[in-house]
Amino acid sequence: QVQLVESGGGLVQAGGSLRLSCAASGRTVSTYAMGWFRQAPGKEREFVATISGSGGITYYADSVKGRFTISRDNAKNTVFLQMNRLKPEDTAVYYCAARRSAYAVEYDYDYWGAGTQVTVSS
Repeated sequence: QVQLVESGGGLVQAGGSLRLSCAASGRTVSTYAMGWFRQAPGKEREFVATISGSGGITYYADSVKGRFTISRDNAKNTVFLQMNRLKPEDTAVYYCAARRSAYAVEYDYDYWGAGTQVTVSS
């Protein structure tokens, strides 16, 4: 089993930045693809970004491309999401997820964190 704990959320003004962290425990996730998803009030959960097990491949949703960067530190079993130039529409609960495969895709994740709230004020 893998446990995921997100941190780093909060309230920020539009145009600002936040860095989310996701700490994994239970086993090493160095061979797992990791992803970030988000869910805004009244909306379905949506894909944000994913990174392969090695960290060499990343994919982003069009809505965050060029503003968000996903990265990982396998030595620390941690994944990050650097969010720059935040917009009010980025307001959501952000979830970290792990996939029992090194291949980075937008779906089919096996483990999920409880989420961290990100609120962007206008």
